[in-house]
Amino acid sequence: MTKKQKKNLIRIIIASVLTAAFIFVPVSGLYKLALYLIPYLIIGYDILIKAFKGIINFQPFDECLLMAIATIGAMVIAVIDDGDFLEAIAVMLFYQIGEWFQSYAVGKSRKNISELMDIRPDYANVETDGKIERVDPDEVEIGTMITVLAGEKIPIDGIVEEGNSMLDTSALTGESAPREIGVGEEVISGCVNLSGVLKIRTVKEFENSTVSKILDLVENASSKKSRSENFISKFSRIYTPTVIFGAIALALLPPLFNMLILSQPAGWTDWIYRALTFLVISCPCALVISIPLSFFAGIGGASREGILIKGSNYLETLSKTRTIVFDKTGTLTKGVFEVTGVYPAEIGKTELLTLAASAEHYSTHPIALSIKNALMQNPDAAIPDSTEDIAGHGIKAIFGNDTVYAGNAKLMDSIGVKYSVPDTVGTVLYIAENDKFMGSIIISDVVKANSKEAISELKRAGIRKTVMLTGDNRDIAEKIAKATGIDEVHGNLLPSDKVDIVEKLISEKKNNEAVVFVGDGINDAPVLSRADVGIAMGAMGSDAAIEASDIVLMDDDPLKISKAIKISRKCLTIVTENIWFAIGVKIVCLILGALGYANMWTAIFADVGVMILVVINAIRALIVKKL
Repeated sequence: MTKKQKKNLIRIIIASVLTAAFIFVPVSGLYKLALYLIPYLIIGYDILIKAFKGIINFQPFDECLLMAIATIGAMVIAVIDDGDFLEAIAVMLFYQIGEWFQSYAVGKSRKNISELMDIRPDYANVETDGKIERVDPDEVEIGTMITVLAGEKIPIDGIVEEGNSMLDTSALTGESAPREIGVGEEVISGCVNLSGVLKIRTVKEFENSTVSKILDLVENASSKKSRSENFISKFSRIYTPTVIFGAIALALLPPLFNMLILSQPAGWTDWIYRALTFLVISCPCALVISIPLSFFAGIGGASREGILIKGSNYLETLSKTRTIVFDKTGTLTKGVFEVTGVYPAEIGKTELLTLAASAEHYSTHPIALSIKNALMQNPDAAIPDSTEDIAGHGIKAIFGNDTVYAGNAKLMDSIGVKYSVPDTVGTVLYIAENDKFMGSIIISDVVKANSKEAISELKRAGIRKTVMLTGDNRDIAEKIAKATGIDEVHGNLLPSDKVDIVEKLISEKKNNEAVVFVGDGINDAPVLSRADVGIAMGAMGSDAAIEASDIVLMDDDPLKISKAIKISRKCLTIVTENIWFAIGVKIVCLILGALGYANMWTAIFADVGVMILVVINAIRALIVKKL
């Protein structure tokens, strides 16, 4: 909670307690006015100041002036009629409560994205006179030879001149499998060097490198996000001046007409009373309370289902969704490698897995871990006498007089073993013992159990187009798309490519439609910010993705996306009902008040009565269990 939110909460509590206490104080007239002015000013002084500043800046017609006129008008009526001052205080109090809840919901969830984007390298290692010197990446020119040690981030895009290693590219591509890299291959900034020392010749300046572009996309994408303007602000631009000038006209024109045209008594008291009644009837309490309350109830109901929505504007935009774009890894798939196929050549499946697990005994590579997990850490797996990592190929393990090889096709070719390529999609690990091919194991990312059902639910909810974007190769991407029912797929993408595709989809949409992106990795942060609504996976998702998003699924369940859309549509239906009902009753009562058929009781019904009815209707937004 921010300092400002704490201050406003204290004001709300103090004003509420004082108002409740003053009900039992036996005073009347000006003493009663002076007493109730205390909680009124405590809770409403900032609204009155904003209304005054709006007037002196020639921008008076906003919700602050509407609140000020309505509540001051209610105070005047109470003084004239020796009535109750509670209404004016209650209107201001409920308005501030709604504003506080909305401010807290957004402020609690939203932080500065740039603080969480931990992919910007702090330095680059440049060799000078045989010594490595750390310099600012901005100072490194194109063609400079830089050294990247194990555990360090690659600071600038370049070509590997010396060394072999494994790179963690998850921050950029979202893929959990490390990438093998060797001499002559291109590397991009933001990746983490996992093992060997690399000497890289830079091909770009830092400001044009991949990591800088990603940070720039995140910082600038938020400014492009379309946010719907608050309804009250729009409505009050027309409603406020109409009501104010209408009340002035009602107080002045009829008496002047009586005096100058009909030569009858002006009846100033009667018409001023009608004008003040007109102002009380026009009090926006029902709209001011019911609209934020409806959104807050919708947000609260969604949160109980594990869906964190960071603001009412995102809830409103979500209801217009017709296109949903998905990241693959960690969103539609589990984001972890599993053994999905075992193809033995000389021995049984269990024996082949055991042989592979033995060779990978000391390895912490994701592929090795997936094989060990498939065996449930089988104690029968032998421990090798020694192992040797063969860069870019695999591993060699010695067991007494036997040698076991586990790796890619390059490894099999290098030792002269003939092997068969399995007809399936995934990462293939070939196993050989001495000079014999023993079989192959397929390791791949597994589709979440409910991903297919989630896509089906979205289509039943009226989503016309589903798209999948991934940094993985196209064959794997198409396999996942086919398994889940995705309409369109794009593979081999960098974060900037994903943004480009989403930009295109946004440009092709109709004005009243929204494009939603769902992702979980740091690499998804730019496109999460650029989409009309960004949805992040909260359990396994990166901090950057969660902070860049507008909605977070706390349990990573893609089925919750369709539920979130249904919640948003129900909430918007309730908001629309409340708007039309509140405005409709107001208009009828305003006409009756102007004609003299509505007294203060009618005014109270038009304000408090309608408020109670729309609040009851707004509470329905909390009920989301069966959606």
